[in-house]
Amino acid sequence: MVVSWLMQDGWQVFLPMLDHGHKTDILISDGPHFHRIQIKTIEASSEKHLVKNLWNDSHCNVVVYFARNSNWGYVAPAFKEVERPLNHESHRRFTQSKNDFLKAFHKL
Repeated sequence: MVVSWLMQDGWQVFLPMLDHGHKTDILISDGPHFHRIQIKTIEASSEKHLVKNLWNDSHCNVVVYFARNSNWGYVAPAFKEVERPLNHESHRRFTQSKNDFLKAFHKL
């Protein structure tokens, strides 16, 4: 879904052929800028759920979290802490629709 939504928004989307610890699911570009995105599906019972930093020492810029049994998610900048609440003030909540996701993504 994220690939489709970003392409419809005009981003160039690249899928790494091999990860080898780079922790990048999607690489996107608007021409001069590139962003590395990690996508995670989580078992979150609430939006206060703690998410762990699984991309330390990588060049990941953005993490997209999808709640497995819900219709919402969060877009977050990669962070340095060991863990952080999903609803942290720098994270942007979205419902699983293209327009809502893109609105949250562009707020980063």
